Amino acid sequence: MTPEEDAERLLVVDDEATVRELLAATLRFAGFRVTSVATGTEAVAAAGAEPPDLVLLDVMLPDMDGFEVVRRLRERRPVPVLFLTARDRQADKVTGLSLGADDYVTKPFDLEELIARIRAILRRTSGHHAGVLKVGALTLDADGHQVTREGRPVRVSPTEFRLLRYLMENAGRVVSKAQILDRVWRYDFGGDASIVDTYISYLRRKVDAGEPKLIHTVHGVGYVMREPRR
Repeated sequence: MTPEEDAERLLVVDDEATVRELLAATLRFAGFRVTSVATGTEAVAAAGAEPPDLVLLDVMLPDMDGFEVVRRLRERRPVPVLFLTARDRQADKVTGLSLGADDYVTKPFDLEELIARIRAILRRTSGHHAGVLKVGALTLDADGHQVTREGRPVRVSPTEFRLLRYLMENAGRVVSKAQILDRVWRYDFGGDASIVDTYISYLRRKVDAGEPKLIHTVHGVGYVMREPRR
């Protein structure tokens, strides 16, 4: 799987073609996979065909309002939602947030700020459902902040724990250094990206010293954690 295929999937729902096209182009440039549609009906169908990691949703749509779209989407599965709309009444914001929306941004908006809000939501919601992660004989208890391999405790630092958790949440998927920096270090890292290699080596010594190996390098792409092939 390429980094492009592994990128977070965003669903943009807006009936204004210029806004929809601008958002789609900007978000693709920022590294996301984007599907864009103009109606609530299309949004429900698109989400059913390929579940998104986040929905950017206008409240005012030609066939149903965005609040109804959220209800229909969440009948199928939980999904983070960012309302993006010209309706800035307090009552609309309360309605959107009471439905469980993760953010409410009014038009006009700053694109850089919007991308920052999207990344913040994705960081908060990534793997939130996975209290205990297992890959082979390796287990990570997110709530208890514990790591074990073959039942034996493994002591890791907070940064190593976040890195291991991200790799395990994406087991079987190749993640790039850029994705790791964004998710684990949680800000636009301005230093040397080789810090990722350094912490991968720390993890390997602690959780991957024996056989079979679980953390693998995909040269020129990134890293992947996967169970041993049988």
